[in-house]
Amino acid sequence: QVQLVESGGGLVQAGGSLRLSCTASGRAFTSYAMGWFRQAPGKEREVVADIRWTTGTAYYAESVKGRFTISRDNAKNAVYLQMNSLKREDTAVYYCAARAVAARLGDPRTYDYWGQGTQVTVSS
Repeated sequence: QVQLVESGGGLVQAGGSLRLSCTASGRAFTSYAMGWFRQAPGKEREVVADIRWTTGTAYYAESVKGRFTISRDNAKNAVYLQMNSLKREDTAVYYCAARAVAARLGDPRTYDYWGQGTQVTVSS
């Protein structure tokens, strides 16, 4: 059974940092890419960053470029999202998800596996 488990969310002041972790288990993910999505109340789920397991090729949404960094540790089957210079508009539930490499990047419908989500709240 495939499981993605996120951790690291919490409450932080604007300008602060958080690091989210996602641990994957249940199958080999070498032919997959991992994404971080977020969903704020009343808004659609949107991709924040995405990374391929094997090459490390990363994608970032424009809204987080220069502030967020996605990385992976193949040995630990883990993906991380380092979030710096956080803004109030970064407040959302953050989800880790996995897609086949051939699937469309950023479209939630193409991600096969999802974690349960972790809340990130940025206060002013």
